[in-house]
Parts: sequence; C-alpha cells; structure tokens
Amino acid sequence: MNGTEELYERLAAAASLEGADAAVRISARYEAAGGPSEKISPPTYPVGDKENPPYLIEERWDGDEKIKVVLVDSRQAQANRCEEALQDAIDAGDLALPHLTLATEVQGTAIRITSLQAPHRSRDAYFRDSETADGTVFDKSPVGAELRDARPEDASPLYRHSPADLVYGVWDSHRNLRLAPRFSRVYTSEMVGWRVEPGRRAAGRYDLYVSGGRKVEGGNDDWQPGDGTKGKKLSELGHGSIPPNIFVKDKASKMDKLVPGGVHVQRITRAASLGFAGLARVKLGQLDATGHRAARAVLAALALLGDRMAFGRAGVFLRSGADLVLVDESMTWVGRGSEEMLDLSIEGAQALFQMAVERATAAGAPWEMAEVPLRPQAKLQQMLEEAYSTSLADEA
Repeated sequence: MNGTEELYERLAAAASLEGADAAVRISARYEAAGGPSEKISPPTYPVGDKENPPYLIEERWDGDEKIKVVLVDSRQAQANRCEEALQDAIDAGDLALPHLTLATEVQGTAIRITSLQAPHRSRDAYFRDSETADGTVFDKSPVGAELRDARPEDASPLYRHSPADLVYGVWDSHRNLRLAPRFSRVYTSEMVGWRVEPGRRAAGRYDLYVSGGRKVEGGNDDWQPGDGTKGKKLSELGHGSIPPNIFVKDKASKMDKLVPGGVHVQRITRAASLGFAGLARVKLGQLDATGHRAARAVLAALALLGDRMAFGRAGVFLRSGADLVLVDESMTWVGRGSEEMLDLSIEGAQALFQMAVERATAAGAPWEMAEVPLRPQAKLQQMLEEAYSTSLADEA
C-alpha cells in the first residue's frame, strides 16, 4: 500500500466506526500579520452599547484557569471559508464536485450563486425560487424533486447533487414542510482570541475645504446648494469634517454605541474537528454496507480537503484588520484516550479525495458530476432588478 491508500483505508474504516478512531482534530495557533502586539478586528454583532464593544466575548477554561476570550471567526464563517476554497478550486478546474448554480444578469452585471455560496446551501430560497432552462420550477424538476425528498434515512439525493451539504450541514427551512429535514454538520472549526482586551478607536473625518454643516437640498447625486435652511447637511453626503468620537449613533436603536476599536489578544487559536460518529449516521437509501462505507469515506475526504484548501497555507485573511499568519498547527487522529499525528498537505488531501471518489463509484455510490444550472424565476429576477436600483439611502 502507498501512503494515500493506507490513509484512505483508515479513513473509510473510521467513517463507519469500524476502527478505533473517533475524530480527526486540528489545532492551530495564529498571530496578526503585523506581529503578536498588533490589534485585530473580530466580527461585530448588534450586542454593543456605550459601555461594551460589539464583539462576542465570554470566558472559557484553559486547563484549570478560566480566561476571557473573543470570537475571531465563527463556525458558520469557517465552514463558508472551506466552501469558498472548494468553489475556487472548481472554478479553476482543479476540482470536480456536484453543486447547483443560479446565474443571471442584472443591469449588465453577471450574478452567480452556487450551493457552496448560498446561506442555506442547496436548500436556499434562491434555488426554491429558480427554474431550469426550459422554465420548470426547480423544486418540480427531476433534481429539485429528488433534493426535496431527501430525508435523514435516505440522504442519497444530497450526496449525488450537493454533497457539501452533508459535510457542513443543511436545513430545509424555506419550503413550509411540516417535518423540514435537518442534516447536522460533521466538520466544525472555530477561531478565538485568548486574554482579550478591547481596544478603542475614534471615528472621524477631516475635510480641508468644505464645511459639512451647510444644508443642501436634494439627494446624494442631485443635491443643490439651496438657501441653507432646509435639507440634508453636507456631512450626510460625504463632505465636510466630522469631529473624532469614540461613540457612533446606532440608527436602529437611536443609542450611542462604542466605535469598534479592535482587540488585543495574547494568542489566537483555531480548533477544528471531523467527527466520525456523525458521519456514520449518514444513510444513503438502498446502498449495501460496502457502498455506505465508500460514500462516507468520500464525505470525510471532502471535509479534510475543504479544511486544507482553506487553512493549509501560511496564512489566512478573515477580514480587514484580521490578516493572520500561521504560527504552528497539528492534525491528529483521536481515539479513546489516545492521539496520533496525521500529516496531510493540500496535495495529499486532493489525492485522498480523488481516490475516495473512485472507490465510491466502483462500490455503487457514484456522483452526478454535472453542474445543475438554474436561472431566477421572473419574480426573483424582478426583486434582483429592484435591489440593484435601490440606493443605500433608500434601503436605510
């Protein structure tokens, strides 16, 4: 056996709970690209007020010590980063993976949404409100009807047409089904910053020439000077100085909130896992034991491939103010009271995945490799057109 085949056999056994492995665990440590003393910008949530920053801060155990941490990247966001990496590989021609694609054009701009990008994956409302090239509503098309009928006792439609759903989780919550099927994620990843200290930042703007207090009439594009007694202030249109302030007025609550000022952290860690007990619960209809074993191995290999493509490089860009460098990383097989190192590169994950797909096809669990192309129904197209015609000010 070569290294890839040995790894495949162990993964296939683990995914059907035949071996001693319970999970693959990934632990990594990061620091800001500017160095460990540089502030980073966590995601913001509508939880802040005049006393607290808009970050998710909580206490977690580190051994026997309880430490204040901040969420740097959520499980949902980390899954999206894996899916984005997989989509990039598909677009580059480096990966063949079944998925749905909704494509259209709005005011000369091409729009494309795939099941690797939509919030609810293949069960997203965008696909519910789409149609095939011949005008058949997607849910009434052959592929759409199969996906609509997918159930925990037979997830084979998802496996054939949108297998990433079975790795990252999916919930059919947009179709008014009495028992909307849910499929739990089997891969999770999260990044947190330890010993967090919120920073401060003052928001403001300096304008060399125009006074922002002057009132003008009209909108952002068609404003006119007027007599200066009514209308909007020029500062609302992007002109004039704004004095620095550590508070900003929240438009929804009308309350003053702290301007997000980033955070100082002692260290940044990522904890990811692929759980085999969850994979072993995946059932694919009438497949025999050999077919089930091979199909679960494909899903396990897909989870590892997504992780390596998203996080297997020297750094990761999360958002402005969160450009991170990988300091160290370990990947291990986890069993009952034991851990064993696993070394898997991006290239190794690609080879493993390709072998898993080939073995599953031979075992009677093939994929529908063709992309499922869709377009918006007329009502959705109209909403997209209107969205592009609505200014930000009107939306607010």
